[in-house]
Amino acid sequence: MEKYKKQYKTESKYQFWQEGSHPQLIQSWEMLKQKVDYIHFNPVKRGLVLEPEDWLYSSARNFSDRETVFEVDEIEL
Repeated sequence: MEKYKKQYKTESKYQFWQEGSHPQLIQSWEMLKQKVDYIHFNPVKRGLVLEPEDWLYSSARNFSDRETVFEVDEIEL
Protein backbone atom coordinates (compact mmCIF):
# COMPACT_ATOMS: atom_id res chain seq x y z
CA MET A 1 0.00 0.00 0.00
CA GLU A 2 3.00 2.27 0.38
CA LYS A 3 3.71 2.32 -3.36
CA TYR A 4 0.14 3.52 -4.12
CA LYS A 5 0.37 6.62 -1.92
CA LYS A 6 0.37 9.85 -3.87
CA GLN A 7 3.56 11.87 -3.32
CA TYR A 8 1.64 15.03 -2.46
CA LYS A 9 -0.01 13.27 0.49
CA THR A 10 2.38 14.06 3.31
CA GLU A 11 0.12 13.23 6.26
CA SER A 12 0.28 9.45 5.71
CA LYS A 13 2.69 6.74 4.64
CA TYR A 14 0.18 4.48 2.86
CA GLN A 15 -2.72 4.78 0.39
CA PHE A 16 -5.58 2.53 1.42
CA TRP A 17 -8.66 4.06 -0.24
CA GLN A 18 -8.84 4.67 -3.97
CA GLU A 19 -8.80 8.33 -4.97
CA GLY A 20 -11.91 9.84 -6.46
CA SER A 21 -14.64 8.42 -4.26
CA HIS A 22 -17.89 10.35 -4.25
CA PRO A 23 -19.84 9.88 -1.01
CA GLN A 24 -23.61 9.62 -1.24
CA LEU A 25 -26.24 9.95 1.45
CA ILE A 26 -27.95 6.59 1.98
CA GLN A 27 -31.62 7.51 1.69
CA SER A 28 -33.39 4.16 1.91
CA TRP A 29 -32.99 0.54 2.98
CA GLU A 30 -33.01 -0.44 -0.70
CA MET A 31 -30.10 1.89 -1.41
CA LEU A 32 -28.18 0.54 1.59
CA LYS A 33 -28.75 -3.04 0.42
CA GLN A 34 -27.56 -2.11 -3.09
CA LYS A 35 -24.32 -0.63 -1.67
CA VAL A 36 -23.71 -3.64 0.59
CA ASP A 37 -24.31 -6.06 -2.31
CA TYR A 38 -21.96 -4.02 -4.51
CA ILE A 39 -19.18 -4.29 -1.91
CA HIS A 40 -19.81 -8.00 -1.29
CA PHE A 41 -19.75 -8.89 -5.00
CA ASN A 42 -16.58 -6.95 -5.91
CA PRO A 43 -14.24 -9.97 -5.35
CA VAL A 44 -16.66 -12.16 -7.34
CA LYS A 45 -16.69 -9.73 -10.28
CA ARG A 46 -12.88 -9.63 -10.24
CA GLY A 47 -12.79 -13.43 -10.47
CA LEU A 48 -11.04 -13.83 -7.12
CA VAL A 49 -13.75 -16.01 -5.57
CA LEU A 50 -16.92 -17.77 -6.68
CA GLU A 51 -19.18 -16.49 -3.89
CA PRO A 52 -18.97 -13.34 -1.72
CA GLU A 53 -18.65 -15.50 1.40
CA ASP A 54 -15.47 -17.06 -0.02
CA TRP A 55 -13.56 -13.77 0.37
CA LEU A 56 -11.85 -13.99 3.77
CA TYR A 57 -12.22 -10.30 4.61
CA SER A 58 -15.81 -9.89 3.41
CA SER A 59 -18.59 -9.03 5.83
CA ALA A 60 -20.71 -11.37 3.69
CA ARG A 61 -19.22 -14.12 5.85
CA ASN A 62 -20.95 -12.59 8.87
CA PHE A 63 -24.33 -13.34 7.27
CA SER A 64 -23.49 -16.99 6.64
CA ASP A 65 -22.19 -19.82 8.79
CA ARG A 66 -18.58 -19.12 7.77
CA GLU A 67 -15.77 -18.18 10.17
CA THR A 68 -15.25 -14.42 10.21
CA VAL A 69 -12.18 -12.23 10.60
CA PHE A 70 -14.08 -9.39 12.26
CA GLU A 71 -17.49 -8.72 13.76
CA VAL A 72 -20.06 -6.36 12.30
CA ASP A 73 -23.17 -4.82 13.80
CA GLU A 74 -26.00 -6.55 11.99
CA ILE A 75 -29.10 -4.73 10.83
CA GLU A 76 -31.97 -6.19 8.85
CA LEU A 77 -32.02 -5.08 5.23
